[in-house]
Amino acid sequence: MTTTKSTVEEIRVKFDQLAHKYTNLEKGQDTALDSPLTLELISMAASTHNFDAKAILDLGCGGGNYIVKLTNRLPDVDVCLADLCQNMLDVAAERVQKIISGRVTKMQGDFRELDFGAEQYDIITAATTLHHLRTEAEWELVFTKLYKALKPGGSFWISDVIIHEHPEIDRLLRQGWFDWIEATHGSEKLAWVKDQYEREDTPQTLNFQLNLMKKVGFKETVILHKHLNFAAFGGIK
Repeated sequence: MTTTKSTVEEIRVKFDQLAHKYTNLEKGQDTALDSPLTLELISMAASTHNFDAKAILDLGCGGGNYIVKLTNRLPDVDVCLADLCQNMLDVAAERVQKIISGRVTKMQGDFRELDFGAEQYDIITAATTLHHLRTEAEWELVFTKLYKALKPGGSFWISDVIIHEHPEIDRLLRQGWFDWIEATHGSEKLAWVKDQYEREDTPQTLNFQLNLMKKVGFKETVILHKHLNFAAFGGIK
């Protein structure tokens, strides 16, 4: 794998051109394993645990699939959308405003630098976005910031690509993902995904993220789903 990763600006430019690609609730993100299932699981878990939620933050909202799925269950909320790309924010905001009775706020920028305040949100979601963090220090910075932003009893839910601690197991699981992409989308799409993974992604292990949640203060962690090198999980403050 290459060691030089895409810059924040390169990632922003790429995703600004793809906003409408991430708006299909039936398919979810088409190259992410079990995306429709994790959409459903996270929306069910979050709306069950925080059934009286009044404020939600969707981190790396993309085209808005996760926040649309969740607010269909919890329509009486205010929503804050955070994303690097303005086009993604605009598409997601237009979709969710049709569902909720509350207000929609948009925050454009790198979530490592954004200020989410203290005890502002009942629920925070982060779908296929945290894998853009580069160092363990950045992971801890973001998890600490999100923990602080949650109200007591609030919950934080992640759906993302992960790696395995053991290199051979990691290669095996990643190859299973690549085989699935080739079987469902073809060799040309597989080549694109491999290139994007090498240039953009620096995922962490599931155990690292669960342990980090506990380290920054979450009292409970929850694993909703794991399949090859993808997982859906969360933490409760």
